[in-house]
Amino acid sequence: MNKKIYVLEDDEGIRDVIEIVLNLESYEVQSFPTIKEFRAANHHAADLFLLDVMLPDGDGLCVCRELKEASATAGIPVLLMSAHAALDVLHTDYGAVDFIFKPFNIDELLQKIKARIVIK
Repeated sequence: MNKKIYVLEDDEGIRDVIEIVLNLESYEVQSFPTIKEFRAANHHAADLFLLDVMLPDGDGLCVCRELKEASATAGIPVLLMSAHAALDVLHTDYGAVDFIFKPFNIDELLQKIKARIVIK
């Protein structure tokens, strides 16, 4: 079965590129433009979360912390991404396993995802 990645990204163009690239790599992708829509999803099926930090209805750092505090999702890796380079030092404070700078290199994004997906 394909690994499932949940993407929280408000920019439609970036979200579309991520979905296309991950689908080409045989990942199953579920994406969300807002925190509200993301929170409404069933997260226990995810193998990895890819979260933007700056969102129109909140903060991806807080979403990351929520995921890490919930018993159903605490063991699922989270990658944070942002154009704000100063945030890279904060990712571990919130429980994320890595940080991706925007604009990102597709190959680097894939390497970071492949390194964090847990084989079940």
